[in-house]
Amino acid sequence: MSVAQPIKIAIVAMGGEGGGVLADWIVDLGEHNGYLAQTTSVPGVAQRTGTTLYYVELYPRAQAQADGGAPVLALMPLPGDVDVVLASELMEAGRAIQRGLVTPDRTTLVASTHRVYSMTEKTAMGDGRVDSAELLAHAADAAKRFVGFDMAAAALDSGSVIGAVLFGALAGTGVLPFDRARFEETIERSGVGVSASRKAFGAAFERARSGPLAVPGEGTVAATGSGPAAIPAATPQPRAPEVRALLARVGADFPEAARRMLTEGVRRLVDYQDPAWAAIYLDRMARVKAAPGGNDPGLLAELARHLALWMSWEDTIRVADLKTRSSRFQRVRDEVRVADGQLLAIDEYLHPRVQEIAESMPAAIGRWLLASGWPRRLVERFTSRGRIVTTSSLHGFLLLYATAGMKRWRRSTLRYALEQPRIEHWLRRVEEAAAVSAELATEVVRCQRLVKGYGDTHERGLRNYETLMAALQRGGAAVAPATVRELRDAALADERGETLQAALARHGLATG
Repeated sequence: MSVAQPIKIAIVAMGGEGGGVLADWIVDLGEHNGYLAQTTSVPGVAQRTGTTLYYVELYPRAQAQADGGAPVLALMPLPGDVDVVLASELMEAGRAIQRGLVTPDRTTLVASTHRVYSMTEKTAMGDGRVDSAELLAHAADAAKRFVGFDMAAAALDSGSVIGAVLFGALAGTGVLPFDRARFEETIERSGVGVSASRKAFGAAFERARSGPLAVPGEGTVAATGSGPAAIPAATPQPRAPEVRALLARVGADFPEAARRMLTEGVRRLVDYQDPAWAAIYLDRMARVKAAPGGNDPGLLAELARHLALWMSWEDTIRVADLKTRSSRFQRVRDEVRVADGQLLAIDEYLHPRVQEIAESMPAAIGRWLLASGWPRRLVERFTSRGRIVTTSSLHGFLLLYATAGMKRWRRSTLRYALEQPRIEHWLRRVEEAAAVSAELATEVVRCQRLVKGYGDTHERGLRNYETLMAALQRGGAAVAPATVRELRDAALADERGETLQAALARHGLATG
């Protein structure tokens, strides 16, 4: 004879997304509609603000009474034994699939399709992002039914949290034995944020009922939508005459294929420093264009991107500038949905090393500090631990604002003195490669990907970059574009450079 089984629901959500409230709503929904309910939660550690797994089991009260006793409900989900998985973000849906909680014969998967990048994705030396299209396709294959759309956008539109959107999508699937009215009564009983929660619930309910998710490449009908079509960016119309002159120069001196990236490069460098710095950027671009083989449009477009990135290196001045902009304060207020009358405190965790401090000083003073004895040890003592700066306070804001104000003296800093020879050396290698082929020069340009970030990240990338460029200089014109690409990928594969050394040895480019 068959034995009655509880309804088993797993919820994976990050901090602040209403996962706990969602679990409580499901428990309340069951208890007010003839079910016994149990919920447990296991908080995560250091995973994008802490991912928590909530687990709920619902068992019919009438069945329990007929059985003659209270059912024993589980505290944790088992692989292959879950009816519904609710995920507040696409990667969390992937983790649930990886753990075996989602199965094609049983599980309904309801997940938001937006991404919040994990620390491993952010700290990868190369592009460590997981392909969202692959995740979507895998989710559709792994689940009996997959309902997914951008729930973060839906929550923002309704002024609610993703938990309320997930609750509406869950109701829309019809997988639970309760009608829409029962779900909405649950929201009403909560008594907090009812209006916004019902708005989010209603929108998600209709979205979930409208059909399956369109998986890229599968040719299914798109029921969830992907937003409006991208609108081409309008041609910028700057007010400053010197910036207008820079953009006119882009239009007059460079091929059309490179202009969009050059325009963005000019915008970035004017914002980073000033129009004079952007003019130097265009001078460098023009020099490569005038070199033998340097007029290739594809090469110039790629160079425009990477040169702008290198010329806007991350330093303490840049970090302070970005953290004290009014647009950032407004973005944080919007993200946490600060209400009228509420106070917002923003704490920044900063950990500048003596190297970053010295590089922000005038070149001579910075070199002296790095080569000194007790002065360097004294600075290292005070910087051995990070510190928290409250930028929403007057003291904290003024501290970073004054640091950002050092932008006007950036050209006199040690970091500026260090970066200019590196950039010029790279450009010479690009010019030499362009004389051989545009494809080879483009691969050399892309080696700039190794030089990024600040602190330890920058040091490790720069070390691998210099090793790679020295090898290319030894190999000369005999090095093929595919070899440069392979060596660059090897340099991006690990921080210690062991994969790069092995690749250099295979191609006979290792030292000694």
